[in-house]
Amino acid sequence: METLTLLPVLGAIGPQQIILIIVLIIIFFGAKKIPELMRGAGRGIKEFKDAMNKDYSSEGKDDAAGNSGTEIEKK
Repeated sequence: METLTLLPVLGAIGPQQIILIIVLIIIFFGAKKIPELMRGAGRGIKEFKDAMNKDYSSEGKDDAAGNSGTEIEKK
């Protein structure tokens, strides 16, 4: 089985360390809270991907001209 080396300081992470990390997460957060945490993480990743893929060309027309869409009244 191949091990993953993240940083030379940390050494190799093997299957025993991964199991230990999973057990600690279950103990720390509880089995009922983990699906909620994963759901939130998934939503965050999806929002990030959507923001990265969003087309700003139609929204940026006013900004390029120096108008932000709101007018300040002069007195």
